[in-house]
Amino acid sequence: MAPVEAALVLDGVSKRYGSTLALDRVSLQVRTGSCHGLVGPNGAGKTTTFGLAAGFLRAGTGTLRILGRDPHDRGTSRPRIGVLAQDAELPAYLDVGTLLTAWARLSGEARPGPAARIALDRVQMAEAWEASPRALSHGAAKRVALAQALLGDPALLLLDEPTAGLDPRAAAEVRSLIAALRGQRTVIISSHNLSELERLCDAVTVLDHGKVVQDGTLADITRRGAEFSVQVTRGDVPLPELRRIAGVERAELSPSGLLAVRLAPDAPPAEDVIAAVLEALLARGVRVTALAQGSSLEQRVLDVTSAPRQSG
Repeated sequence: MAPVEAALVLDGVSKRYGSTLALDRVSLQVRTGSCHGLVGPNGAGKTTTFGLAAGFLRAGTGTLRILGRDPHDRGTSRPRIGVLAQDAELPAYLDVGTLLTAWARLSGEARPGPAARIALDRVQMAEAWEASPRALSHGAAKRVALAQALLGDPALLLLDEPTAGLDPRAAAEVRSLIAALRGQRTVIISSHNLSELERLCDAVTVLDHGKVVQDGTLADITRRGAEFSVQVTRGDVPLPELRRIAGVERAELSPSGLLAVRLAPDAPPAEDVIAAVLEALLARGVRVTALAQGSSLEQRVLDVTSAPRQSG
């Protein structure tokens, strides 16, 4: 059987909760094997999109396909999906090993005990096998929950705020685990930590008030190939000269010394334009301390979204 090119497809999907339109004709695709970010303010529709992708919700209108199949079609086998909910709590009445073994059995593992141990080892928590969930730190509990999501060898992994509330070390460990999954399975991450998504994701969908307002590769959304900035700390920036460089559409200098350069649509490769601009600056004795391509994902999201709403 040929691999499915898109692991998740929403085509004109709408979803209502009473009078509230949580999703309004949303269309998006998540490429198989990619790490895809789902971002937006509170009430943008991220939770509803996650619920649809996990098969917990049904779309009101439109078409939804997960791993090439309708998740609610009883005539087909259920797509293999792992879910890490943001605020999921581990049941406190059983030890970790017993819990994971039970979940492994429910996930269809042929050998649930060994599968549970392997999943726990993958998240570097093998020592927690006999521990009570109540004895775990927040970071350790999050990693055990991630082990649960990995049971059954899911082809699609849905992670909702996977590092929320973790200390820096625990968050870095979880990010490392997620990065190791890239290419092995499709990962969709919903997070307010946009700098984290910049490090992990290949592509991003930005939702706002139930609509897709930006969708594409991370490089496209942050315009890494279309603009760059240079931090200047000393010297006179020759703006007229910079504006005459081939490929430069606009060059502006802020009072803080940030030189912003936008490339023309027909510009040479960005690297060539950057080199020419830096050469011109250095020739005039301008001191440069930093260079960045594109804008941050956080700035792009702020540019295209409005104030949050209460639900969705």
